[in-house]
Amino acid sequence: MHKLLNDSPGEQIMLLGNEAIARGAIEAGVAFATTYPGTPSSEISLNLFQMSRESDLYFEYGPNEKVALEVAAAAANSGLRTFCMMKHVGLNVAADPLMTLAYVGVTAGMVILTADDPAMFSSQNEQDNRYYAKFGNLPMLEPSSVPEAKEMMKYAFKLSEQLKQPVLLRTTTRINHSNAFVTFGKMEKRITRGRFERDQTRCVTVPAVSRQLHTKVLEKMAKAKEISEGCEFNLQEGEGRFGIIVNGVSYHYALDAITDLGIADKAKLLRLGFSNPMPEKQIKTFLKGCEKVLVIEEGEPFMEEAVKAFAQEACITIPINGKSENLFSRLYEYDPAMVREKTAAYFGIDYTPAKKVSTDNVPQIPMRPPNLCSGCSHRATFYEIKKAAEGMDIICPNDIGCYTLGFLPPLNMGDFVICMGSSVSTSCGFSKATDQKVISFIGDSTFFHSGITGLVNAVFNNHNFTLVILENDITAMTGHQPHPGVDMGRFGLDGYGRVNIENLVKALGVEHISVIKPFKVKKSIETIKEALAFKGVSVIISQEPCALYAKSLKLLKPRAFRITDRCKDHKDCITTIACPSFYLEDGKVNIDADTCVGCAVCAQICPENAITPLKK
Repeated sequence: MHKLLNDSPGEQIMLLGNEAIARGAIEAGVAFATTYPGTPSSEISLNLFQMSRESDLYFEYGPNEKVALEVAAAAANSGLRTFCMMKHVGLNVAADPLMTLAYVGVTAGMVILTADDPAMFSSQNEQDNRYYAKFGNLPMLEPSSVPEAKEMMKYAFKLSEQLKQPVLLRTTTRINHSNAFVTFGKMEKRITRGRFERDQTRCVTVPAVSRQLHTKVLEKMAKAKEISEGCEFNLQEGEGRFGIIVNGVSYHYALDAITDLGIADKAKLLRLGFSNPMPEKQIKTFLKGCEKVLVIEEGEPFMEEAVKAFAQEACITIPINGKSENLFSRLYEYDPAMVREKTAAYFGIDYTPAKKVSTDNVPQIPMRPPNLCSGCSHRATFYEIKKAAEGMDIICPNDIGCYTLGFLPPLNMGDFVICMGSSVSTSCGFSKATDQKVISFIGDSTFFHSGITGLVNAVFNNHNFTLVILENDITAMTGHQPHPGVDMGRFGLDGYGRVNIENLVKALGVEHISVIKPFKVKKSIETIKEALAFKGVSVIISQEPCALYAKSLKLLKPRAFRITDRCKDHKDCITTIACPSFYLEDGKVNIDADTCVGCAVCAQICPENAITPLKK
C-alpha cells in the first residue's frame, strides 16, 4: 500500500513537502484530482496518480492546465471534493477558466494549487501568483512549513465549501521540496460519485447572468475577509515596538532573526497564512502598537502595498518598509542570513555577521551545468538539423522542455523561447517577417499542451517553416509523467487511449510530414534536407524514447562504446555533440563506459571510425 494511504492517525513520518500536500488532500477526502505536471509541483501529482491505482481516488493528467482546471471545475460542481495542481506559469494557461470559475463557484470543496518558483530553479520567470488571487477575487492560503502545508490543505477544502468558492493554495519551491516530520491525521471518507444540479442562473455565464454573479463573488470575498480576521493561520507572536509582517517561508527566517539578534522582547511578528483577502482589522490593530514595521516577503510587494494602504486609512504614520535598494529585493529566494542582516539594519540593531569559515584550502567544486543526458535523442536531432541546414541563414525558435538545453554550445539550437507552445506560433511570425529559414523545435508533451493550435494557424495562413516534433514518448523534464501520446501499456495500465502524432499532424492539413529515427544519422540528415527544401509548413517527427525513461522500463539495452587507437584527436565528438559520457584524460578523449548507453551517434560522426563497441 502507498505510504500516504495508511489510515494511521498519530503516526509521524518524514515527508517531502509535496508528499505532505498530497496526504493533506487525502485526509480531506479528495475524490477527484487533475494536473498538467510542472516543477516544483510534480511530486504531488505523482503521488496522487500512484494512490489512484490503489484506491477509489480519480486522477488524471491533462494535456494542459486549462483543460485540467476545466475538468476539475465540472467535478467540483457535481459534488466531489476536487484538487487541481500546477506550477506558477501553468496558472497563466488556466487563467481563462479561473477568472469565470470565481463567478460560478463550486458546490463541493475545490483547491487549486499554484507552486511558485522564486529564483527560477526550473522556470522561465518568477512571477508572484498572489496577484491572481486579488485579480480573480479568490481566497488564497500560504503555508510556512511542510507540516502546515498538510493541515492547510484540509482547511482549504472546508473554506471552499463554506464560501462555495475555489481556494488558491500558493506554495513556493522551498515548501514543495523541503522535508520534515508530519503527523498523520484522520482520513475523511471520499465521495466518489456526484450529481450535477442544473442552475443556469449560476452556471451559464452569459452577460445577464455574469452581472449578477459579479455581485455575488464580491459578497463572497467580503465573507472571506471576515473569516480571515479570525483565521488560525494568521498568527501574531511576541510583544514590542518593532513590527515584522511575514508570509510563507519568510516566517521562519524572521523567527530565527528575532532570536539570533536578541530582540525577542522588542519585536512582535504577524504571519499571514490567509493572504487574500488580508485581515484588515488585525493588521491595523497590529500597526497601532508599532514604532516601525518591516515587511518580509519573497517576490513582489504584495503585502507591503496593502499594509501601507491600511495604515493610511487608519491615519497611522509610522515607517513601513520592505522592498528597496537597501532592504529586500524583488529578485530570487531569501535565506536566513539575508533576513537577519536586513532586519538588524532596519531596526538599528548592532550585528556582526559570523565570520565565514575559510575555504581557501578546499578544492573548488567543479561546475555542473545543465546538459542533455547521455544517449538523449534530442542531441542527435539537433546535430542532424545543423548538418542538413549548413549554409542556410536560420532561426531556431525553441520551447519549454529538456530540449530547451539545445541552445547551449556546441549545439546552439535555440534562438527564441517564451512559453509552452510558443515555438510554433513564433515561427509563424518569423517566417512572415524575415527571409530567414525558420526551424522550430517542440517536444511531444508540449505539442499536446499548446503547440497544436499554432500549427493550425500555420496551415491556415500558409506559413513557411519546418517544425521538428521531438517525440520521446514521455513528459521527460518534470519526471516522466504521461501525456496523450504515451503508450500506457508500458506502465502496465489499461483503459487509456493513445493519440498518434503523425496522424494528428496529417489531419491538421500539413502536406509534408517526415518521420526520422535520430540514431540513424545519415538517413536522418537526408530526410531533413527534403523537409527544409519544402515551401510551406513541413513537420519532422523525431522518434526515440527518452533514454532515462527507456532505462527505467528496461527497454534500453546498454552497449558502451570506446575510443580506439585510430583516433587522430580531432575531438569532433566533443566539439559537435558534447555528450557528457566523453571526458579528457591526458588531453585525449575517452568514453565513460558506465554512463554511455550505446546510441552510436558519436561512432557515426567520427571521421576515422575510431569509436567502436566495447566488448564486455
